[in-house]
Amino acid sequence: MYRVAALKPTTRRILFFLFFLSGMSSLVYQVVWTRLAFATFGIITPVLSVVLSVFMAGLAVGSWLGGRGIASLVRRTGRSAVFFYAAAEFVIGLGAFAVPQLFVMGDRWLLSSGGTDSFSYLSLSALVLAISLLPWCVAMGTTFPFMMAFIRECDRQQESSFSFLYLANVLGAMSGVFLAAVVLIEVLGFHHTLWVAAAANFTIALISCALGWQQQRSGRRELTAENVVAGAAAAGEAASPRQAGMIKWILFSTGFVAMAMEVVWTRAFTPVLKTQVYSFAMIVFAYLGATFFGSWLYRRDRKAGRTLPRKVLLPALTLTAFLPAVLNTPAIVSTNHLSSNPHWPSVLLLLAGIAPFCALLGYLTPGLIDEFAGGNPARAGRAYALNVIGCILGPLFACYGLLPYISEKNALLILILPLLVFCFQLRHEFSRWLKWAIPGLTAVAMAWSLFRVHDFADTLQRYYGDKSAVRRDYTATVIAYGEGPAKLLLVNGMGMTVLSPITKFMVHLPLAHFQKPPQSILVICFGMGTSYRSAVSWGIDTTVVELVPSVPKSFGFFHADADQFVHAPNGHIVVDDGRRFLRRTAKKYDVIVVDPPPPVEAAGSSLLFSKEFCELAKAHLQSGGILQMWLPADPNDPNCQAAFRSMEESFPYLRCFPSIAGWGVHALGSMDPIPTLDSQTLATRMPPGAQHDLLEWAETTNAPAYLNQVLSHEYPVKACLNPNAAIKVTDDSPYNEYYLLRHWFRH
Repeated sequence: MYRVAALKPTTRRILFFLFFLSGMSSLVYQVVWTRLAFATFGIITPVLSVVLSVFMAGLAVGSWLGGRGIASLVRRTGRSAVFFYAAAEFVIGLGAFAVPQLFVMGDRWLLSSGGTDSFSYLSLSALVLAISLLPWCVAMGTTFPFMMAFIRECDRQQESSFSFLYLANVLGAMSGVFLAAVVLIEVLGFHHTLWVAAAANFTIALISCALGWQQQRSGRRELTAENVVAGAAAAGEAASPRQAGMIKWILFSTGFVAMAMEVVWTRAFTPVLKTQVYSFAMIVFAYLGATFFGSWLYRRDRKAGRTLPRKVLLPALTLTAFLPAVLNTPAIVSTNHLSSNPHWPSVLLLLAGIAPFCALLGYLTPGLIDEFAGGNPARAGRAYALNVIGCILGPLFACYGLLPYISEKNALLILILPLLVFCFQLRHEFSRWLKWAIPGLTAVAMAWSLFRVHDFADTLQRYYGDKSAVRRDYTATVIAYGEGPAKLLLVNGMGMTVLSPITKFMVHLPLAHFQKPPQSILVICFGMGTSYRSAVSWGIDTTVVELVPSVPKSFGFFHADADQFVHAPNGHIVVDDGRRFLRRTAKKYDVIVVDPPPPVEAAGSSLLFSKEFCELAKAHLQSGGILQMWLPADPNDPNCQAAFRSMEESFPYLRCFPSIAGWGVHALGSMDPIPTLDSQTLATRMPPGAQHDLLEWAETTNAPAYLNQVLSHEYPVKACLNPNAAIKVTDDSPYNEYYLLRHWFRH
């Protein structure tokens, strides 16, 4: 039978480049689409879970359908498989423009569907996200089998095309994470970053079509269908039925375990990595970088004809899975929970801890699919789909089945169990010393992890005893500990707030400045409950919105009279995303108080600093209403100035006051003039209960004198604005979150 020549070196390099670009654009889409989903549907864990699940589900469906259908498509059309690959990449590029519009349309439909913790909202948002994302993600999933079919056209004997493409794709994904987080979003904003990704997809489509036309001109068009179909039959039994079954279970289980562990790592490492967007990017970059290294080693070993067997890889994978649990100890975790700066030696140690596991996974996964498929697109599509299905279910299990109930360390140990099962099944293949060494090392690692390693929350609880409380939910691990004024609230190890009069002034300052006796107030972010407590003391209708369910449950730890305020007839505690709550409510308030989680650079915080949020808040203020924005930074800080600019462009009247503690700024914005009143007048506007609350922690009993410590140091608005009017926070350009390039070039 006629055999088409093997791929030329130039063609191989072109295909590697195409899959590099494809992987890069896919990760850019995942990063940006997730953030756009947060802006539209709320910064809540279920939204993140649904986005990732739909993304991965599309890859699984596309991989399976693409592998199953490509031979038929080639046969019916007489076209090379590379044309269908080009079409898939073109469709993916269209998603860059379609998804943001579909999100907007879906949001309008969802606004009346209840709170973000309601079943109806979660179900309908999942439907909207699926409709918005699935078509483009399915197209992404088809790229592997389509390109494998093209390689099969050129060389029927090629049996490792999946690992070749996988290597390029992972390298591209790693580059996509870096470029999106460090360069593209900061320079271009979200929507223009999507355009860059779309340009990459369209470039891939053009080059792929050129490859197809070149093949036709060389007189091989009539061979393409025959080669794909014949290749599919020739590679049909690359592994025995028993081995094939084992491979499928390993692929599913390793995808399940790896992605579930990534969720646990993200929560467990937050005390060290902190909450900037770069924290999650560092974990993904390290994960993909180690995976790429492992895949490169596999390709190198395959060329040399000496790949590592499963009986070595799976035990090694199991043992290295213990490393993150062992390394993430309180001795590693930075003790300065209020700091926004990562503890770099600890960061590097933790990322190094996940690298061996990821590298072994990068070696194992493409090797298994090569073995199972033997270059057959249909079989590779099925195998890859199984791996991706595991990647879908793993994070869901971690978020909702493990982390709400057990510590991060114990979650990691449970996730290791499937790997132990495979080691047990392979025991008959081990040499004599391995039969003793593997169970022995595993037992030692498990015992050490269980009895000698204590994670951050458990250690604090052991040390502080009844002076601490740990609560877990699908969103976060919430720790309250300490005594007296030194009590702290930590969310995933990050300090959120302290018992400070600053949080009292957030409420009393704007309410006292309101021109009429205020009737209602909305507080976004609960914290220790101090601001909510202060608002209720005015005797007005008070609503507080909190994202993390366990945070309001810690109210009683910080305030002995919490129960009285929880059941106050004028108080309402809502678990929801604050921005989304405003979008779905028709109510207007006299004052809206926003206290974003620190630091000012925190991931997602720009959604409460942006001009779009200010416009949304403005629409929910009564005549003369005031928006109070707390900015935990110096007024000369560029991030602080960017937030000021967003408020200044939304509100014609803006006043800025220093905090009572000397750090941070209270920014008050209104559509009407905010009266300039002396401290005595402001104090007389406050009900007795509010005055008592204001002075609760003060060193004076004189309310006017206490208020004057803030009023007398008011900042001129112009001094708080950057001369460059373009420096502001918007939904598309989160200036305060993406800042590395500015910092690097400034220094």
